[in-house]
Amino acid sequence: MGIFLSLFIYLISYLPVILARDVTRVTIFVDATKTVATNDEHFICATVDWWPHDKCNYNHCPWGNSSVINLDLSHPLLANAIQAFQSLRIRIGGSLQDQVLYDVGDLKAPCHPFRKMKDGLFGFSKGCLHMQRWDELNQLFNRTRAIVSFGLNALHGRHNIRHNAWGGAWDSNNARDFLKYTISMGYQIDSWEYGNELSGRTSIGASVDAELYGKDLINLKNIINELYKNSSSKPTILAPGGFFDQEWYAKFLQVSGSNVVNGVTHHIYNLGPGVDPNLVSKILNPQRLSRVSETFGNLKQTIEKHGPWASAWVGESGGAYNSGGRHVSNTFVNSFWYLDQLGMSSKYNTKVYCRQTLVGGNYGLLNATTFIPNPDYYSALLWHRLMGKGVLSVATDGSSSLRSYAHCSKERLTPLASQYLVGKPVFPFSIDGRE
Repeated sequence: MGIFLSLFIYLISYLPVILARDVTRVTIFVDATKTVATNDEHFICATVDWWPHDKCNYNHCPWGNSSVINLDLSHPLLANAIQAFQSLRIRIGGSLQDQVLYDVGDLKAPCHPFRKMKDGLFGFSKGCLHMQRWDELNQLFNRTRAIVSFGLNALHGRHNIRHNAWGGAWDSNNARDFLKYTISMGYQIDSWEYGNELSGRTSIGASVDAELYGKDLINLKNIINELYKNSSSKPTILAPGGFFDQEWYAKFLQVSGSNVVNGVTHHIYNLGPGVDPNLVSKILNPQRLSRVSETFGNLKQTIEKHGPWASAWVGESGGAYNSGGRHVSNTFVNSFWYLDQLGMSSKYNTKVYCRQTLVGGNYGLLNATTFIPNPDYYSALLWHRLMGKGVLSVATDGSSSLRSYAHCSKERLTPLASQYLVGKPVFPFSIDGRE
């Protein structure tokens, strides 16, 4: 245990050196007698988004062919990068998911690709997921043993009633047909998430009333119970995949009721816009990073009071919004934000943390063109292989700048972990065939 802790403290102890000229002597106390929180075994998660190649921010278009629709699923680096985790959790979703139609069953509307549309939600038209593409995606998931969470369209059948508020009944027929197809093909989906960033006052593009949303979740639960009644494994339900609004979150949990929602998901972009020239200084500012702890704490309290049957998830987090920071989110310095987020969220009993993205934008764990890993990929892999489910209490004496986190170690160290611990900082695996 002691050697393991020394490793992680060494990784993060560069932060106070950067922030101050004088290095302060710090004492770190770890209480290994009990755990203060528990993560899921597959805590590390990465997202795959729907953005097409012409999604641009600040006169820069960093998405390329990285979306659910056009990602090169045959690229060997992609499969190897996923397989390195043995079972990486992947969340499929994003801003355009509530405009996705599934080309299956009795679909009445035309199923066309996303295209730029001035009056469309987020500037795009509705898009289409063909079942051939869904088959190809699942072949990749099965081959790499990925654990899949899929975000469903929660606006189908609704209409805009004022400003960004949407009303009317959810048309669940297309989602039902999609689930039926998925079951018929034997595809294993770990969880279905309902909607993306629709949570009231904190919504970005469209919002749905919390009471209406809660009733929809009961409907979705009934559909899942009906369709999966003969299945050996029933998927869980995630919701609402939005920015935390305490009143809205409390209401939807009250309305949906006991054991409907299994994971309460929220999104975090606590560094501000990707174009901010002060992005690096924000990443290296402990006080700035600590602000989000209030969100973690308030969500934990809300779940304990209104939905103790559910667990907290970070369903999407990219640090800087609008595709991330160019020449920042894909560099080494971003790991100071990322590792701190993993550690901080763990202390608040967060079960899963989904990074935006696996591929795409400026914040991808993999380069959107070459699929070569960016630095945060290795941070994610290191966390996954070393940090166990049990979160331990850590206290520091001597510096307010040092960020330190401790977990019980994995039951059995991987070759990568053992080589790190004996002082040989090499990766025994290679995703591109070279050491």
